[in-house]
Amino acid sequence: MEFEFNVVTVAFFVFSFITLAGGYAVVTAKNLFRGTIWLMMSLFGVSGLYLTLSAPFLAAVQILVYIGAIAILFTFAVMLTRSLTNLRDLYVRPQINLVGAVLLFVLIVVGVILPLFAANPQPPVSDEVIRTVDLGVALASGNGFVIPFEVASLLLTAAMIGAIVIARDTDDLV
Repeated sequence: MEFEFNVVTVAFFVFSFITLAGGYAVVTAKNLFRGTIWLMMSLFGVSGLYLTLSAPFLAAVQILVYIGAIAILFTFAVMLTRSLTNLRDLYVRPQINLVGAVLLFVLIVVGVILPLFAANPQPPVSDEVIRTVDLGVALASGNGFVIPFEVASLLLTAAMIGAIVIARDTDDLV
């Protein structure tokens, strides 16, 4: 297996670092609002990874849907629950760093180091980039991913309703 060092490889490592650093900051953030901002950074890194994989459509969808809609929805939900934005040490525990480090080590060993020593490295599944039409058919057909998208939309709607109910003053109920 030959390692080729080029611009795409450097971009892959930069976007990987952005994704992992954002994810780590989300887990260790003590302020929920800052956690949502770090989540946006992590999702941006994932969109960059899609670009390095020659999938510009998925990168655009990642930015528009996840950063532009879902992360903004999370930000508004956190802002609606003003009393929860200053939580200190309620959910963030020092053991999270240890668990994260162990999981990162396992992922590196299984995903990077073990394949280097494989006797017969597997070639990529396909060098052909899927067309946008094929992706649309896979997402919208009855056999595709319509139901997971619908379930996600119901969960996000329920989360937003829950945030509004929590943020409402009890004086409004009378």
